[in-house]
Amino acid sequence: MYETKYHRASSADEASSLLGSAEDGKLIAGGQTLIPTMKQRLAAPSDLVDIGAIGAMNGIAVEGGQVTIGACTTHAQVATDAVLQSACPAICDLASTIGDPAVRHKGTIGGSIANNDPAADYPAAMIALSAQIHTNKRTIGSSYFFVGLFETALEEDEIITSVTFSAPARAAYAKYANPASRYAMAGVFVAKMSDGSAHVGITGAGSDGVFSHPGMEAALASNWSADAISGESVAAEDMLSDIHADAAYRANLVKVMAGRAVSAAGYSKAPNN
Repeated sequence: MYETKYHRASSADEASSLLGSAEDGKLIAGGQTLIPTMKQRLAAPSDLVDIGAIGAMNGIAVEGGQVTIGACTTHAQVATDAVLQSACPAICDLASTIGDPAVRHKGTIGGSIANNDPAADYPAAMIALSAQIHTNKRTIGSSYFFVGLFETALEEDEIITSVTFSAPARAAYAKYANPASRYAMAGVFVAKMSDGSAHVGITGAGSDGVFSHPGMEAALASNWSADAISGESVAAEDMLSDIHADAAYRANLVKVMAGRAVSAAGYSKAPNN
């Protein structure tokens, strides 16, 4: 790796200040993407600003049906938190499928969302749960946060501090994982909210990253069943095509995973089922 300066921030504001004063600063919490990228010399930041020890950005709380997850909360914490399991078991299940145990114990939800890898799992959940992304500067709705492949609405010195969302009435996540990386080749998170609205977040398949499916959402709002979405189409021209799966295959995978997720959510432990 190239030479870099290491800073350990004690608050989001301090981290933002350190980023602003660095020639080419990068945040690090779990480092599951940045460190391998640096080892391959594909990135050479002048400064690394470690936010992993900021206590205010770590932890999970559920109050009055509102879920808050700190940005530095690891995938393992999300997967195993008993309170979160009661409020939204689907996101716990999602976290349990990320990478391997080593990745889950280091990687963070904030890092995953900020990186916005087109095959990452959390963005699909954020879209389906209509999550709010809180930063040291503002709050951004998930529908505006994810802009494109590896691109978000975050400004250069803006730092995710937490995410919040209302506990769904029903929710589930189903993905077809690459057997080597465990990244989603197609992952679908479905959620039915207490007001009857339905939301669908799709990752791993879209050529422009995570996306929703209005047709499936309308169908599920009227009839929460896998049959309700069987007639909905997924445009192959909007899908990724690579050595793992071509666009037509991914379009089919999206429909299959959506059906599995809806069926799983019908038997979820979420409230108001």
